[in-house]
Amino acid sequence: MKLPKEIINAIIIFVGISAYFLIIDLFNLSDILWLRMFNVLFVWYGVTRTLSYNVEHGKKDYAYNLFSAGTTAFLGVFLSIIGLVSYIHLRGGDEYVNNLSQDLLFGGKPTANQYCIGILFEGVASALIVVFVSVQYWRSKMAAQD
Repeated sequence: MKLPKEIINAIIIFVGISAYFLIIDLFNLSDILWLRMFNVLFVWYGVTRTLSYNVEHGKKDYAYNLFSAGTTAFLGVFLSIIGLVSYIHLRGGDEYVNNLSQDLLFGGKPTANQYCIGILFEGVASALIVVFVSVQYWRSKMAAQD
């Protein structure tokens, strides 16, 4: 059974973000906020792979590509959040969150679950931006080819 391209690329996003986070954590850089911005590169890569595959196989419908790219991005983000929740709880839960960046959507001392919900909001927002920008880029690229 062959998995759909959206799931394969979402898994690539998940693996990329997970490896990146583990490397950052290994070097004790988890508390640096701006390093999280690079997660968007993995989302962009997975979305681009999905859109590239669609175009190569003649699927140039805007709505189809928007849905396909969105599925890839959001599934990748949700898998990453599930991995983050598991990792944080394996490392000590709320106590481990104190080692991570506190610059989130809220102040104070978040619990592990609150921290992950904040990261989820950030991930969904960045995924939305990546999806819309990428679909627009591929749309203009296809228009230039016609």
